[in-house]
Formats: sequence, C-alpha cells, structure tokens
Amino acid sequence: MKNGTYFFTSESVTEGHPDKLCDQVSDAILDAYLAQDPASRVAVECLATTGTLMIAGEVTSKGSVDAQKVARQTVRDIGYTNPAYGFDADDVGVLLAIHEQSPDIARGVMKDEPGAGDQGSMFGYACDETPELMPLPILLAHKLTKRLSDCRRQKTLPYLRPDGKSQVTVEYRDGKARRAHAVVLAAQHDDGIASERIKQDLITHVIKPVLGTLLDDKTQLHINATGRFVIGGPEGDTGLTGRKIIADTYGGMGRHGGGAFSGKDPSKVDRSAAYMARYIAKNVVASGVAKRCEVQLSYAIGVAKPMAVFVDCFGTNTLPEEDIARRIEQHFPLTPRGIIEHLKLRRPIYRKTAAYGHFGRTDPDFTWERTDKKDVFADGNN
Repeated sequence: MKNGTYFFTSESVTEGHPDKLCDQVSDAILDAYLAQDPASRVAVECLATTGTLMIAGEVTSKGSVDAQKVARQTVRDIGYTNPAYGFDADDVGVLLAIHEQSPDIARGVMKDEPGAGDQGSMFGYACDETPELMPLPILLAHKLTKRLSDCRRQKTLPYLRPDGKSQVTVEYRDGKARRAHAVVLAAQHDDGIASERIKQDLITHVIKPVLGTLLDDKTQLHINATGRFVIGGPEGDTGLTGRKIIADTYGGMGRHGGGAFSGKDPSKVDRSAAYMARYIAKNVVASGVAKRCEVQLSYAIGVAKPMAVFVDCFGTNTLPEEDIARRIEQHFPLTPRGIIEHLKLRRPIYRKTAAYGHFGRTDPDFTWERTDKKDVFADGNN
C-alpha cells in the first residue's frame, strides 16, 4: 500500500457522450440478437458524427434484427430528439455494413469445448475502500455523471442536454481516501443560459448530493471551465464504440488488457473474461484475505483453458498469492463456456452496462458483482 499523501483521478461520461452513445447502440443491437438467439455471435462497432451513425461488424445468428430501428430507438432513449442538437433519432442518417463472422474464427469457438474468440489478457480489480469494493474516484465520477443525466431527465435542470463529463481527484493519505481534492464537471446546455447559473445549479443539485462530506473549503471545483458548452454530442466530437475502456472499468486504478466490451457477445473473452476476473477479485476482497486484489486471465484464440492466472494483492494479503491463484483455478470456471454458464451471460443484459461503468453496480443482472464464492478463500478450504 502506498504511503504518504497522494492524489488519484478518474473520469466518467454521461450516456449522451458520443463515445457512450456508440457503446449503447452496439450493445442494444447485441441485446436484440441475444433476445432472439442466445447463441448469436456478434461483434458490432459504431461511429457517430454530425447527422450520421455508421454501424459495422460481424453477426452470425438465427435471429433477424432491424439494426437501424434499434439504433434510432437507442438514440431516442438517450435524449437526442431535437434537431437543434445536430444529431437526432429521426433525422440521423444510419449506414449499415454488417456481415457474417469469419469462418476461420468460427472454427475455434464452435467446437464441443469452445475456445476463446481471440487472444489477449483481461484484468479484474477490487478493493475495500468502498462498499461496492470499487476505487472511490471512479465510483464518484460515475455517480456525478449519472446524477447529471437524472437532473436532465427529471427536468430538475431542464436546460441540460445529453452530453457531459466528470472527473474526480481524491486525496489519499497512507492508502486511505480522505477527501475530494478536485472536481471537474462539464454539462452540455441550451444556448442563452448564464454560466454562473449553471455553476450554482450543478453545485447544488449534482456535486453536493454526490460528494457530501468529502467536499471541504479547499476542494477545487471546475464547472464548464470554458464558459460555454452548447455544441456537444456527435455534433461536437466524433464518437466510437470502445473508446472509454478506462471509464468502463476501474478509472485507471489497476491494469487493463486493452480490449473493449460493448458490441461483443460473451464468446469474446475481451468481455466475458474481464467480467470473470472482476468476479474473482471481488470475492477475494469480500473474503477478507486481501484489501486489494487484481486478477489477470490470459487466453489464446481457439483454446478453452487460460494460458495463465496471475494474482497481485499489492502486499495486502493474509493468504499467499500462490494459494489464492490455486484456489481460483480449482473453484472458478475459467473456460469461455464455463464463464458464460456460471455468470449467465447469454442474456440481453448488455445495453445497461454501456453507461456508468460495468462494475460496482447493484443490478441483479450484473452477476459478476456477486460475492457468493468468497468462502472459497476461507481458512481450511483447499
């Protein structure tokens, strides 16, 4: 555990951020296929810019999905319904380029014991600094962007538009989170709203309710720091699926294998193994044998069993890391099929993962957040 005083920063974005819009469209299309055919193999990417949404990828499924209709409904649900935003559900041009999955890849994932859909390494992380067993900076950043969207949807602040970002810097002393050192909030808004009004409203309705006693008179607040944020969303910045992998996971605390999640069915270990790694790490910490835990799983395309299991508890463990790793291999299913079956991943549950983080949430569909295997690490369990 790091000693002394230090600062750690994480960011989040709202559901209307252009990258997150693309993530949600990709996952909404995935869900639509899984609802018809749970064995669907899907890898769908999106690009969004002014007036245009392009959807491309590979799909092999018994289902039939109107991807354009699903995309427009997703854009509508997010809140892009006004032509003044430069991007709206009814007028956006939707371009489709979807074809079947490569048969060379299919050979590896359609065997009696399916192998991984790709090579790579996936990380999971957990720590005991919050009840959710998540790092505090990313948890606060997500809560700020979620509250920003809630204030827009509930019309508490009716001048807000869908795009927005947050960033939280937490001060740590001797490994313990102590206070909010700095908060950055950017909220897209209608034209003609005074910047001072926006600042005061966001402090009152967003920042204070989320951060509470973590705020003090030394906390730095930077709200719409340029003074104006009218042009936003895909009109202001091109969006892409999979470009917010750090916000999707642990906010930079802990390592990342580089693979994005959205638009990928669970045969892609980029997604399913990352969920399993989080599940394992969370159970390790929930058991009390470590205050922090990071788990790495690595795979080869077409091979079912992982190449290796790596555990790092950063010196906080009371059980040897080699013992923890051995128990993981004994008690957790680590093949693609085992992960999918244990976590029940062939369900249309993914669109709601695509905003405000894939981890640290209480939704019962997020099966990787359970701590039902923590006893695996109890003394006497071999």
